[in-house]
Amino acid sequence: MKSSVNLSKNFFAGIAVALLGFLSITAAHAQIFVVNEGNDEIGEYNLDGTTVNASLFSAGNTPGYIAVSGSDLFVTIVGSSGSIGEYTTSGATVNHSLVTGMSNPYGIAVSGSDLFVDQVNNTIGEYTTSGVTVNASLITGLNVPTGIAVSGSDIFVVNNNNKTIGEYTTSGATVNAALITTPSYPFSIAISGSDLFVVSGVGTIGEYTTSGATVNASLISGLSNPDAIAISGSNLFVANAGNNTIGEYTTSGATVNASLITGLDSPAGIVVLTAPEPSTWALLLGGLGLLALGHLRTRRATVA
Repeated sequence: MKSSVNLSKNFFAGIAVALLGFLSITAAHAQIFVVNEGNDEIGEYNLDGTTVNASLFSAGNTPGYIAVSGSDLFVTIVGSSGSIGEYTTSGATVNHSLVTGMSNPYGIAVSGSDLFVDQVNNTIGEYTTSGVTVNASLITGLNVPTGIAVSGSDIFVVNNNNKTIGEYTTSGATVNAALITTPSYPFSIAISGSDLFVVSGVGTIGEYTTSGATVNASLISGLSNPDAIAISGSNLFVANAGNNTIGEYTTSGATVNASLITGLDSPAGIVVLTAPEPSTWALLLGGLGLLALGHLRTRRATVA
């Protein structure tokens, strides 16, 4: 009987260790990746603002925006090359010229195995994450697009020149080319559930619904030339090119830390990775399964 009790204690201790491991791995993969246009580098930071690697990797001639899919980062190059580069979240280069021949790509969004990219020639191009061109002009007739977000089968595009947010399907059909009209020139966009958060050059973030209703056109104000935005849970992370910082705010507009990260070099694109990679889940679940199996076998042997 005493042996059984001790084995049960060991089993639950094993569960506790596995759960602690899960929490530490999750925290390790909760990172902020920032594009620094000024020095052509991508930096990595923790969610609390501490630096992991301010120069994780170099993306070449004037990187713009960034998107993440699993353990891969996709970076648009807005300089003379007009390309998309692929890198790992650990900083390794997968393909510096994954997609080439683009017209100054800027905003980028990933959905499944597809990349959607807005370009200075007023189009949205669609490419696979392996670099194959699906349709270089999936959506046309835009007005200086600078930001893009995808939700399900919908694409929301920032038209900087006419102060609108347009809605399209991922197959290229127009839903509403002027879904939202903003009070100032918008730059970037992020989506959370049924809410769109739009960054404008006058230093504000506006909140709107995906159906086009205005929730608060000046949800957050007093920013310094904000250029990009990312969402993690109920928090917004904003790249301020004017003072080289990343600020953190809640989706309800409260300031968490206006200078969460400092010392950047013209920050542009930003992405937040908060979930452990699929392989991590598999390893953790597998380890818990082995613990449980071992516990059951031990109990049977003890009963016998």
